[in-house]
Amino acid sequence: MRVRSKSGEMRDILYSAEPLDLGGERCYLALSMDVTDRKEMEERLTYLGAHDPVTNLPNRIAFRNQVDEALERSAPGRAIAVLALDIDDFKLLNDALGHRAGDAVLREASHRIAGCVRKADTLARHGGDEFVVVIPDLHQDGDSQVVAEKILRALEPAFRVDGRDFTIGASIGISLFPTDAGDGEGVLRNADVAMYRAKQLGRNNYRFYGR
Repeated sequence: MRVRSKSGEMRDILYSAEPLDLGGERCYLALSMDVTDRKEMEERLTYLGAHDPVTNLPNRIAFRNQVDEALERSAPGRAIAVLALDIDDFKLLNDALGHRAGDAVLREASHRIAGCVRKADTLARHGGDEFVVVIPDLHQDGDSQVVAEKILRALEPAFRVDGRDFTIGASIGISLFPTDAGDGEGVLRNADVAMYRAKQLGRNNYRFYGR
């Protein structure tokens, strides 16, 4: 149970009680233990297991679960879009400036992308320099195109790292459920295919799967 200490701080207390028979008189042996620190550590480990340490976004594992949940909750007749986004030439920047600068770019990019999606959407880091977005309950396919264009515009301004300005772009692939695939794995795979197609066609643009 949670109790308030004399200082006003809320603490988590674990109680246990065992019945005892002392000469016909029924008693209980009660023990209590403050487990606040242990619970906080457990919660922290659970959070770290589901989130990327650089951007604090959901990681690949958490994202896959959220995709499946979005598909299960999807309203009849409403599409779901998955956008796979890869930062163009990020490896060159990372190799030239080091991982610390690369992580700073990824954090700033995640903030800019987050500003382009709704609270109902899901943004995650899928690994490396790749991000993914799930947009549920689309009214029309063109809504996902609007989001992709907003993201590309948001990434246009220069990124300032260690006193230097860098311009990056992104290649975005869009796959739709249930049009392009009937399950989470398929729609994610198709979004990746479309993203690589966008790279082949000049980078810093977006492509729909199969178009």
